[in-house]
Amino acid sequence: MSRIHVRGGHVVDPACGLSEPRDVYIADGRILAVGEAPAGFTADRTIAAEGQVVAPGLVDTAARLREPGASRKGGIIPEAQAAAAGGITTLAYPPDTRPVMDTPSVVELVHSRCQAAGAARVQPLGALTRNLEGEYLAEMAALRDAGCVAVSDGGHPVANALVLRRAMDYAATFSLPVMLTPEDPALAEGGRVHEGETATRLGLPGQPAATETAAVGQILALVEESGTPIHLGRLSTARAAEMVAEAQRARLPVTADVAIHQLLLTEHNCDEYNTEALVRPPFRTAADRDGLRRAVAEGTISAICSDHQPHDPDAKACPFADSEAGLSGLDTLLPLALRLVDEGLLSLAEAIHRVCLGPARALGLPAGTLAPGSIADIAIIDPRAAWRVTPESLRSRGRNTPFIGWDLAGQATATLVGGRVAHPGNEAEPSRRQL
Repeated sequence: MSRIHVRGGHVVDPACGLSEPRDVYIADGRILAVGEAPAGFTADRTIAAEGQVVAPGLVDTAARLREPGASRKGGIIPEAQAAAAGGITTLAYPPDTRPVMDTPSVVELVHSRCQAAGAARVQPLGALTRNLEGEYLAEMAALRDAGCVAVSDGGHPVANALVLRRAMDYAATFSLPVMLTPEDPALAEGGRVHEGETATRLGLPGQPAATETAAVGQILALVEESGTPIHLGRLSTARAAEMVAEAQRARLPVTADVAIHQLLLTEHNCDEYNTEALVRPPFRTAADRDGLRRAVAEGTISAICSDHQPHDPDAKACPFADSEAGLSGLDTLLPLALRLVDEGLLSLAEAIHRVCLGPARALGLPAGTLAPGSIADIAIIDPRAAWRVTPESLRSRGRNTPFIGWDLAGQATATLVGGRVAHPGNEAEPSRRQL
């Protein structure tokens, strides 16, 4: 494996408290040194990073790649390549594939396709219950041995609290992180948008905030009794974030993430029956958005994800009530996170923490850092690179996003996965803009 010298970049590594210009040296797929060159080091390749940010590769806690089962919408290879182009080096893949990721054979298929992609690393999340039906526990030991880094309900919440409690306990015996969707299925039934002003005006069935908060309350009660660490995925309400903060103050082992779009948009983006803004959980009020932003700034929510769900055009080109929920987010995760920096919500180091180290810790992965000895997953970022979101500018097969037409800043000029260049940068003419 080649020895690489990343030269002249502004290294940002929250795990090490580092934010200053330094060189990075890579050998055998790992970080050899940050700062001074090791004695006798000779680079096979030099990547010029002057004027750019050198950060750990982004870790995405929720990205659906649509394979197996719906490859017309995406696919492991094209979506992993799109992720690498967006500075993402690790994708957590929820188990709601078809067939469900509840057997080693499906996990092995994902791994084989990931290797063929030669791009971002795909980490399968095993199903918490068989076929995600919430009745019988999945064979978690077999899923762990096949390479699953965590278990998840895959967006299909376990309605039976006793089954959920047993699943949490069972996962804990194998030291598998548990990732749960905080949603009460009965309250969510039929709701397409937030139950509020927009739902009333558009005449659409609404989903109350209690859909989320009731589920969070139940999950936290189980955590309090069992002590099992859990991660709550894709919060959408300010009250849920407050409940998580209260649990963390009580020293319960709870972490949470939020999809980046929930920090920027609200229920009003569904006006005029805009199907591109149909997501799950739904966009909620401006007060909810602002509450989530505070929770991210305070660190209550330690991870920001893309909640990537690519769709073919037909899935959105239909009446709102019949449209499929979800947006394509791999291309925009990085620049939208940097937008939070431009808006003054986060420092650059805090933004990098939320999309790198926080997600890695939630998944129990040795990623999100550039510390010597760690795996060389690196994103080299030009934070000033301006671009407009258009269908043609997106590398994912999914063009379904409410951010079409937005002017953003920030692009990955090079991405390294395990010391291998997975996305080529412009080494001949690096950006000269100052941070």
